[in-house]
Amino acid sequence: MKRILTLLSTLMLTLTLFSASVTAEVTKSDTHEGIEITVNINQAGAEELKTLLVGVGESKAQAIIDYRNANGKFVKADDLTKVKGIGDKLVEKNRDRITL
Repeated sequence: MKRILTLLSTLMLTLTLFSASVTAEVTKSDTHEGIEITVNINQAGAEELKTLLVGVGESKAQAIIDYRNANGKFVKADDLTKVKGIGDKLVEKNRDRITL
């Protein structure tokens, strides 16, 4: 009986470690290294904005579109800070993704 418990414990530990290894490999393969993600903030719709910009959800995406419709095209990326709910940190996080 003791041998069976030892065998089962060893088997469970091995499977747990193997499962963690497989999970780590899947996570690594999900990265998009070498792919440049950009979004034109003067043309993108709400879905594109919330999908491609870090920290932008549905309400901020709609606020960007509303501001753009009311005030015209953005001239520079920093103009996004004029949109309610968008600050300097959010613009900095997305600076490499923003095109005009």
